Parts: sequence; structure tokens; C-alpha cells
Amino acid sequence: MDEKENVRRQFGANAANYVTSPSHARGQDLEKVVEMISIAAPGGELLDIATGGGHVANALALFYQKVTALDLTPQMLKKAQAFIESNGVSNVSFVQGDAEKLPFPDESFTTVTCRIAAHHFPDIAAFVKEAYRVLKANGLFILVDNVGPERNELDYFYNLIEKKRDASHVRAHKKTEWISLMEHQGFDIHHMTTFKKNFIFKNWCEMMRLPEEEQNELSGLMKSAPEHIRIFFDIKINENTVQSFEGQSMLIAAQRK
Repeated sequence: MDEKENVRRQFGANAANYVTSPSHARGQDLEKVVEMISIAAPGGELLDIATGGGHVANALALFYQKVTALDLTPQMLKKAQAFIESNGVSNVSFVQGDAEKLPFPDESFTTVTCRIAAHHFPDIAAFVKEAYRVLKANGLFILVDNVGPERNELDYFYNLIEKKRDASHVRAHKKTEWISLMEHQGFDIHHMTTFKKNFIFKNWCEMMRLPEEEQNELSGLMKSAPEHIRIFFDIKINENTVQSFEGQSMLIAAQRK
């Protein structure tokens, strides 16, 4: 099974969870995106890539004449559409499509967003190139995603546990990798910030309906990690069971030159 089929299978089966997930439906990162857009007030047309539960498209719809919510997974799009339309939002259209091969003409949008999704993309260079292509001159690109630490050992551990929990996970890239890629593409980076992410272990596993046996294996991997790794990720253990751990996400706002 290829990586994109893996994404369709995983997210198709768990689409409803992503509409109600607290870390997707709310969060400091989503609040920051809304704040930035409210200040910029760009108007025009917004493309939300890998819209998931539709939370970004829903939150930003009032700032744009038209919003396009794109996702690879048909079941996810249906859940996003139901959620957004239940809120009385009527200027959002829903398109099935690939982030690495966007089905839109050049310079179609004033803003492109993508939140908590790019770690599922096999080719982030193609994704960034496509985001640049479909933006109008001086258009705004806002990317939010989970990131791996800069130290290779910590980066490896974080991506290992994410992959064991979710087979559709490709890679949470480092902040420096994103900055380099976007600047080489031609984006002018205006803003970057990071957010701590507290993952409740049981909820994190159940989001992807991870069987109990695999949850126990994953818990064992985290408990047996070297002490400096457990400290870095603030892995909390109670009665020999992992309760939570801490990761990081990043927001980058960039402009097409």
C-alpha cells in the first residue's frame, strides 16, 4: 500500500474523530492563524490544503469572498462539509485533491493555509512548490505543523513513535528544514512561532483506533527510552503507564515574492 492510499485508509476510517478532536478543533495555533488573518484582512480567495475536519476553513470563511477546502480523503471532506455547513457558513466549496498536485490554475488564491497535515505528505518540496504556484503575487502562505526537534536523536524518536501510532505518518520535519525549503522556493518568511503540544497518551492512540496490544508496545517503547529523551519530551508515567508527553508545532507565515 502506497503512502497516499495509507492516508486515505487511515483518515477515512477516523474522519469523525478529527472533527471533534480538541487539538484540531481548538488550540493556540488556530487562534494565531485567525488573529493574523484578521489583521491582514486580505479578502479574495482562500485555499485550505488538507482541510481535515474543516476547522481552518470554518474559522477563516468570514474574511474571504470564497474558500476552497481541499482534502485527499472523500470521507474527511464529507465530515468537514457537514461541520462547516452546520455553522451556517455558505461560501466554502469542497474539492478532493492532492496537496502535491493541486487541481487549480496558477495564481488562483490570495491565501493558502495548511494546518497539522504536512507530516503526512510524502513530498513536501512538491507541496511547497504547488502552494507557491497557486498563490497570487504577494499572496500569503500560512503553514502549521508538528515538528521534529533539531537534534537528530530526538527527531528520530519523535518520528518513530508517531509512525508506530499512525502508519500514515511520513515525517514531522525540523523547523530548519521547512525554512530552508520555503526560502529556496522563493517565499519571503515574515513570521515563525512555536507551540508546545501536550499529548494525552490514551486519547492520542485512540484517535487512530490503535489496538490495545499496540498501545502497550508503544507505551513500553516510551517507558524504556533513555532518561534524557524522557525528560526532553516530558514523558509522564503513572503506575507503569504512560499518561502524556510533550511535542511541538510550528507556524510559519510567508509571502510569495
